[in-house]
Amino acid sequence: MIGLILGTSEGKLILNMLNKYTEDILVSTSSTYGGSLLRDYKFKYLNDKPLIKEELRALLKEKGVHTLIDGSHPYAKEITKNALEVCKELNITYIRYERPSVTEEFLHYENLYYIEDYSEIPRVVSFSGNILNTTGSRNIKTLINLNLENRIIHRILPTSQVLKECEELLVPVEDIIAMKGPFSKELNKAFIKDYNIEAILLKDSGVEGGTIEKLQAAMECDKKIILIGRPKAEYPVIFKDLNLLEQYILSALF
Repeated sequence: MIGLILGTSEGKLILNMLNKYTEDILVSTSSTYGGSLLRDYKFKYLNDKPLIKEELRALLKEKGVHTLIDGSHPYAKEITKNALEVCKELNITYIRYERPSVTEEFLHYENLYYIEDYSEIPRVVSFSGNILNTTGSRNIKTLINLNLENRIIHRILPTSQVLKECEELLVPVEDIIAMKGPFSKELNKAFIKDYNIEAILLKDSGVEGGTIEKLQAAMECDKKIILIGRPKAEYPVIFKDLNLLEQYILSALF
């Protein structure tokens, strides 16, 4: 059985590609929402909840997975770390798919602050004004704990689970934009203007994550950009092109 960890929109493309050759697939996502997007695809088993390392190990062993394709988000470092370790322990072939970076051409922008981690945000936020957080709801608690004086507007998925998490963290309703992206450059500019945004906080989530549109909007509005770099890791096999991934899988597995 082939295991597939999904965490980005390309995951459906990988699953669709695998369906041309097999349905003997274990799919793992970290949410019921992610699982609900896979109704039109074929697989033998679906996990739709977050797994700690021991749970992932037990699942892959129980289902007899011989090859694992890790298509998790570029910033899901704990998921990838666990997958790498479990595959090594169980002698499972590990294949990484990661969407290409798109930020290099924007790094020259004078108002761009490149950081490695959320802990560096206080160092670069020496300005007043509102910040638009586009890095997702899972990082809201981290941002709150930084105790910044700035007002932070959080753009999140409009699911009941995410909204409940915001409520539990006491995020004011007026500081929430609950919409599903990716968003156009013009819509990003509208958010910047309507919420009087001084800086936008984002990740390098690739073309599919709307990163280019966020960067362009901030630059055209002459606003600051706080870019969190991708976690660094070493992979035995990595692809950033779906066609090359398919060729490799065909030659190795079928």
